[in-house]
Amino acid sequence: MSQHIKKAAVLGSGVMGSGIAAHLANIGIPVLLLDIVPRELNEDEVKKGLTLEDKSVRNRNAATSIKKLLKQKPAPLTVKGNIDLIEAGNLEDDLPRLAEVDWVIEVVVENLAVKQKVFAEVDKHRKHGSIISSNTSGISVEAMAKGRSEDFRRHFLGTHFFNPPRYLKLLEVIPTKDTDEKVLSFMKTFGEDVLGKGVVEAKDTPNFIANRIGTYGLLVTVQQMLKGGYSVGEVDSVTGPLIGRPKSATFRTLDVVGLDTFAHVARNVYDQVDGKEKEVFEVPAFMQTMLDNGWLGSKSGQGFYKKEGKTILELNPETFEYEEKKKITCPSMELAKQAKGLNDKLKALIYSKDRAGLLLQNITIPTLIYSAELLGDIADDIVAIDSAMKWGFGWEVGPFELWDAIGVKQAIEVMETRGFTVPAWVKEMVEKGFETFYRKENGVLFFYFNGEYRQVRINAKVIDLKTHKEVNGVIKKNSGASLIDLGDNVALLEFHSKSNAIGLDIIQMINFAIDEVEKNYKGLVIGNQGKNFCVGANLGMILMEAQDDNLFEIDMVIRKFQQAMMRIKYSNKPVVAAPFGMALGGGAEICLPASRIQASSETYMGLVEVGVGLIPGGGGNKELYIKQLNNMPKGVDFDLQAVANRVFETVAMAKVSTSAAEARENQFLNDGDKISINGDHLLYDAKQRVIELHDNGYQPPTRKKIPVVGETGYATLLLGAQSMYLSGFISDHDLKIAKKLAFVIAGGRVPFGTEVDEQYLLDLEKEAFLSLVAEGKSQQRMQHMLVKGKPLRN
Repeated sequence: MSQHIKKAAVLGSGVMGSGIAAHLANIGIPVLLLDIVPRELNEDEVKKGLTLEDKSVRNRNAATSIKKLLKQKPAPLTVKGNIDLIEAGNLEDDLPRLAEVDWVIEVVVENLAVKQKVFAEVDKHRKHGSIISSNTSGISVEAMAKGRSEDFRRHFLGTHFFNPPRYLKLLEVIPTKDTDEKVLSFMKTFGEDVLGKGVVEAKDTPNFIANRIGTYGLLVTVQQMLKGGYSVGEVDSVTGPLIGRPKSATFRTLDVVGLDTFAHVARNVYDQVDGKEKEVFEVPAFMQTMLDNGWLGSKSGQGFYKKEGKTILELNPETFEYEEKKKITCPSMELAKQAKGLNDKLKALIYSKDRAGLLLQNITIPTLIYSAELLGDIADDIVAIDSAMKWGFGWEVGPFELWDAIGVKQAIEVMETRGFTVPAWVKEMVEKGFETFYRKENGVLFFYFNGEYRQVRINAKVIDLKTHKEVNGVIKKNSGASLIDLGDNVALLEFHSKSNAIGLDIIQMINFAIDEVEKNYKGLVIGNQGKNFCVGANLGMILMEAQDDNLFEIDMVIRKFQQAMMRIKYSNKPVVAAPFGMALGGGAEICLPASRIQASSETYMGLVEVGVGLIPGGGGNKELYIKQLNNMPKGVDFDLQAVANRVFETVAMAKVSTSAAEARENQFLNDGDKISINGDHLLYDAKQRVIELHDNGYQPPTRKKIPVVGETGYATLLLGAQSMYLSGFISDHDLKIAKKLAFVIAGGRVPFGTEVDEQYLLDLEKEAFLSLVAEGKSQQRMQHMLVKGKPLRN
């Protein structure tokens, strides 16, 4: 079967439907977004003299949802222009247009009868062989397809996205007994490779995998809070990053999700199960009172937390008053904070008998047992369950990985001592000599399945650097970076300093990497798998040297950094930078001179040095300027001043892209650079770019002189800054920084159109950087950023 998806339709334009449409538009798939026809006119339509028959009225619901995409936070669209790929329509006039699309996604109200009615109409109008799916979070997928045509049923399945679709990685795919295996296989591959998701196959059971276990865990936590006399804040102080969970922990997560949404998900399971499980999924009385009060969380302004001025207060579930936020402080938490790895943190907490340990034990044990009891009912294997919890709820480890982390045997002993019944298959596993749910051999990961270990299926496009280094070692390593043989004659330079900040150790490894690659490899990838690609230079080191008036040392570091960037640019072998997350300041400066950039879709790139009272000093101004010059049409006169103005504005305002697509709009990326939708495939994609460049006869760029706007251009650049200064929008020091930046971008005191070499511009950058770093107010800004983590305006 040859399957492809060139166009899609989304039925239902609510938050979820419009979010899915936005995600499809972000990857370049045109979407027809349909919703119900309004039954009455609104005020604006009455004023315009419209009727219920006007197309704009009939398409109003979908059109309104599309407009809202531009205002939502976090932004569903990677760039605003993607909205042009979403077309509004309605579920009466436009159903015949379903014949145009390859995939129909239903996201209407969670009501089986309504969904069946919609699918009956879809069946009449869809084209033969097109895929149909439902984004339901709890209704039986099997029941929805009842009565439909054979071709419909063969091409129908559940595709449960998590909200917001752009950002949350999990996609649960739920086949029915009639779903064609080839359709299922295609959608799993499409979900991972094209949609950029982490895909798990789930069974057609209430709430599928992640919401079933996640909701259970949250409700168990609420019940233990009430039973143990803990406060909302105390629970969150234990159930966040300390145990490998998101910062939002338990109750902040519920506020973000919305208590109404959470209650709906809980009731969906409550209505379909019985016994002790039903008791757990009953929404506690105090939460029902919160619902009645409209205290839904972030969207209503108050929930488990409420902000008054700058103070965050927590809800007392007994009095319904908001009180000062509390935290648990006890020995086990201090031990956990000092522990290096998550496994040690978990052990320090879960086996202690103080308040934090007992709380964690009381919420972890039932969740681990529940996950084991559901194996086979909600998913075929433990990998699907663990992956769903990591990708859908942001857990660092899934339930079975957590069990391994704290020790399976020891955990079983504690569970049974406390009167819990451990599922028979888990006890049988241990009795047969299988002491962990997972094991790794020679870099290959295996999982326990019915009396044996089976290999975990890993997409060939996923490169795990930690495992790769365990098996293959490194070529060379220092405190800041490692050079790794990535296979296929491609090397990788991995940063691993604190926050991946650039210091002399990383500069040294860049030079070594270029030397080694030019002699022995096809090319180099610069990338890593830390939290962020690189947040810039080692600001603490720069500040310390500046406060000691050691400008000679700073001068030396800047020169070495500039020279390393030029080596990246003019290397005889291709260098591909693979940024993701934050690529700021020096992180952006490393990317700009690379032969190509292969960026993760979620890349936040910018030259942000003005925020700490400086300007880019490693060649960032020059490279951004050259990149924009290179984007100009060849053989056509262009406005050189406009290019300088745009670069000045981008750097002076410390613009940071909200996606790789926006980085392209800001011209940090050009047409030769590419974007990886699936961040897990980033290093693989970058490696393929290196091979492609090398095998196509890569030649480094030729050294050319650069036209600059000179003194007249400098005056033009300063006009805007002077106006803002006179209007009181920027301070004296802001204006001083702007003058330095304008002088660098203009190319100094030369006539308009003068062509200068790169070293000349690098020297201007270095001189400006050194003069600013010696300023007391710049040092104050640097100090404030290091201590407070945000810019100081002085």
